[in-house]
Amino acid sequence: MIPREGDTILVTGGAGFIGSNLAMRLLERGCRVRVLDSLERPGVERNLEWLVAAHGDRVEPLIADLTDPQAVTRAVAGVDAAFHFAAQVAVTTSLADPRLDFAVNLAGTFALLEALRRDRPGAPLIFASTNKVYGDLADLAFRDDGAGYVPSDRALAAHGVAENRALDFHTPYGCSKGAADQYVLEYARSFGLRAAVLRMSCIYGERQMGTEDQGWVAHFLIRALAGETITLYGDGRQVRDICDVADTCAAYLAALERIEAVAGRAFNWGGGPANAVSLLTLIDEIGRITGAAPRVAFSDWRAGDQRWFVADTRAADAALGLPPRKAWREGVRDLAAWLAGSRPAPAASAPTPALAPERVG
Repeated sequence: MIPREGDTILVTGGAGFIGSNLAMRLLERGCRVRVLDSLERPGVERNLEWLVAAHGDRVEPLIADLTDPQAVTRAVAGVDAAFHFAAQVAVTTSLADPRLDFAVNLAGTFALLEALRRDRPGAPLIFASTNKVYGDLADLAFRDDGAGYVPSDRALAAHGVAENRALDFHTPYGCSKGAADQYVLEYARSFGLRAAVLRMSCIYGERQMGTEDQGWVAHFLIRALAGETITLYGDGRQVRDICDVADTCAAYLAALERIEAVAGRAFNWGGGPANAVSLLTLIDEIGRITGAAPRVAFSDWRAGDQRWFVADTRAADAALGLPPRKAWREGVRDLAAWLAGSRPAPAASAPTPALAPERVG
């Protein structure tokens, strides 16, 4: 399905980081975008204001929680397709409040699947999953190459983790997102829902409200630009493949456009081996960008943390027809420039009256 002018596309979590970036691209194509978002994350209301300011009433804000069945029913009414980003996103929060994590990530996703099956069975769904479905990768042997951890297995180091890796849910967050991932695939298999899954590694870019618990690339930059200390949990040699949000939006749009070919499939998504970077290497690069070495403190490892994760994106690249991703150093410099000059000032999490959203619940 190619999104066209006049189509109504639901983006749950559409005021969030990836959701708002994708919503803008859909709006630029002439679509109407229905944004289901609770606006609970501080600062995301600015992303919604940005969308409304640019595209007016083609943005349909629905300020509600994914756990509200009435809101979910209203969100899917008449939609031509849906992207599902709304989630409880932090491992730490899932450990502090596993009931909330379950309600949002699993029960909320189930409610969305049921609403689509009941009311809009022909509408494709693209679900944002996570690399945490593969657990902490503790069975793998790693070596330290001086910059960060690298698998001892050469093929794994060269290509990353592929989709045939066994699922291994760790932490309540891993369980809720992993179970939701499997429900989406099962609804494609059992009920013919045209749905696909992207299991994401670390995404960064403009409009990211990074915190210590989620969005660590932006968080490191925000702290460094403010002259504040960055806390690393573990030894800082953890490696992730980071991916610019523009490339990620391209992947989501390609998944929708090729939904007939990819329905029922899950793809690992991230920057791939070319964009694998350790936390310490990123901090060194931030020092070069800002002209001053960031202050760093260390704390204990956190539950479920992977010493290394790099996505093998070859299946996604082939199925979705995607070009190479932006190089991580270029992307981090672009984000630093946006944070320094264009980032909105912090604001309260409540929506502003100017948005005039429909509120449910």
